Amino acid sequence: MGRRIDLSGAEIRGGDHGDGGPPIFLPRHTAAASPLLALDIGGTLVKLVYTATCGAQAELRFAKFERRRLDDCFSFIRAEGLLGCNGTTLGSSKESMGLLKATGGGSYKFGDDFQEKLGVSLDKLDEMDSVVSGANFLLEVNVPGAAFTYMNGKRNSIDISPDNLFPYLLVNIGSGVSILKVTGNKKFERVTGTHIGGGTMFGLGKLLTGCNSYDEFLQLSQKGDNFVLDLIVKDICGELVCQKQGLSTSTLASSFGKVITSMKKLTDYRPEDIASTLLSAFTYNIAQISFLVASLLGLRRVFFGGSYIRGHRSTMENISYALDFWSQSQMQAAFLQHEGYLGAIGALMSYGDPIDENLTLKESNEKQNTNETAAPTDPTAADEHNDSNIFPYLLVNIGSGVSMIEVIGKGKFERIIGSHLGGGTILGLARLLTGCSSYEEFLELSQRGNNLAVDLTVGDIYGENGYPKIGLPASTTAASFGKVNSSKLSDYKAEDLAAALLNSFTYNIGQIAYFVANLSGLKRIFFRGAYVCGHEKTMDKISRSLKYWSKGEVQTTFLCHEGFLGTLGAFWSYENMGIDGLESHEVIREVLLGAPYTGNFPSLPLTQEEDIEENTTVEVEVERLRHENAVLKSELEWLRRENAELKAKLS
Repeated sequence: MGRRIDLSGAEIRGGDHGDGGPPIFLPRHTAAASPLLALDIGGTLVKLVYTATCGAQAELRFAKFERRRLDDCFSFIRAEGLLGCNGTTLGSSKESMGLLKATGGGSYKFGDDFQEKLGVSLDKLDEMDSVVSGANFLLEVNVPGAAFTYMNGKRNSIDISPDNLFPYLLVNIGSGVSILKVTGNKKFERVTGTHIGGGTMFGLGKLLTGCNSYDEFLQLSQKGDNFVLDLIVKDICGELVCQKQGLSTSTLASSFGKVITSMKKLTDYRPEDIASTLLSAFTYNIAQISFLVASLLGLRRVFFGGSYIRGHRSTMENISYALDFWSQSQMQAAFLQHEGYLGAIGALMSYGDPIDENLTLKESNEKQNTNETAAPTDPTAADEHNDSNIFPYLLVNIGSGVSMIEVIGKGKFERIIGSHLGGGTILGLARLLTGCSSYEEFLELSQRGNNLAVDLTVGDIYGENGYPKIGLPASTTAASFGKVNSSKLSDYKAEDLAAALLNSFTYNIGQIAYFVANLSGLKRIFFRGAYVCGHEKTMDKISRSLKYWSKGEVQTTFLCHEGFLGTLGAFWSYENMGIDGLESHEVIREVLLGAPYTGNFPSLPLTQEEDIEENTTVEVEVERLRHENAVLKSELEWLRRENAELKAKLS
């Protein structure tokens, strides 16, 4: 039987994060001849937690290696004398073989490598179980300094009573993001996740900046200015309108939105500015989804963990400010000192538990399908719209950014929330990655591409069986752009990058729209906007996304043109839908997208923006009008083609 670790009196020694984080001193755990080791083998990194002698006592130490450099990890384990560490054997024909606790998808994929190279077998533990156990260890044992907040450049430790810990939301940011509701020891539920995580940031960071490590990417982001690429409210409506409507001129409208009207190429932008824009775009998005999920579950305490936080100040600042912004200060983001090692810590805590040797993912099949899509509901009854049954509904307007408006009656609507990851983000990134000059060209490219060339799937992490315990088949996207391992853009086909972009952001818009509709109790969602209407590929992706997230319970409809309800083939005017005055100046404040702030810090003095010459605003407005004119021409051409097709069918 293995040994348990005495955690009483545990304390963190050391200050800021090192490469593996400061050790945790265990004053009452007697040092033994053979240490304990546990591993978390993820999609990108291999994380190790092990005990080591510290005088007469012991301490927990931490180390990590890139998964593609597994041999370096093997060498480290040998050098530190961590083989056969727990003093147990497998028995029968493998009596001489040691047993290591391991979690993560890689424990299934690389078990044979550990056996061949190190002569040890892996006791495979469920990843979510281990992550939650690791978080609960840090929080319940109440290791001083293990949990903290980070806001306005200040880090404050928080003490949480074990009696008042549960329930809480745990947002684990790895290559992708898993969001868990934790209600007790070994009591939790994975409620959702998102494929836009650390793997997406780093993958795009490699392609757009040429960086070779995530730490290099983070360092670049510290020196950058996202105003160079991000579209803000002032760029859309001008400073005078902002002042009239009481809008902040620096409110983020569309990440990478300025790229659309710029004549610059990728090489014309500084890598630092691109890195800063990527970091803010995706950290805000993770925080927004976390806020929506926490709101749906009625939770106010949200902890963020995962290897992509790295104790990085801008990352934590962005998440903290965004969560505070969207929750109107009702929620507070909390972080964990050893956020990247939760799975490995949880696996280490399992020493002394009964050995569940060599689990296979197939053994969890009976618990699967929790996230599978149900058959869509019959839309026939909903097709017969009239004034009495159309309200209320959610209107999702997809322009450069995304606005989401609850319409409850004629002339009665309220903007609920928005997203800065919209059409402007898709086309902006598409221009940088593929050099395409229009949205139509981008869509045509995407149809010829294969997103799996760059997207990391659950199967890439766990193998062909996927992760059935939580209902994730092998084909599920785990991290958009998470498979990118080269910093040379020329190593990838433009078509594949376009396909991955379209998948990534349309599914993200669909997910957020579903959460917002669910939170508002709405069963009908209408989509409109230049970046979705008339584009079959975009509409198909959004429809699939809503069908997946809502299990077919939410009806998705597209409003492609004034008075035309494209998907249902029914003719309705915007007036009948209660949104005839949607774009008037009187309601601009309601429909403009709102995101937290732009830049690396939570506030930006207005004096910095007043330095911009007035003619720059005029130039931006002219470029915006030119872009809108091009979009209208495109829609007119689409209408002409559709009219010709309808005439041909009727003749």
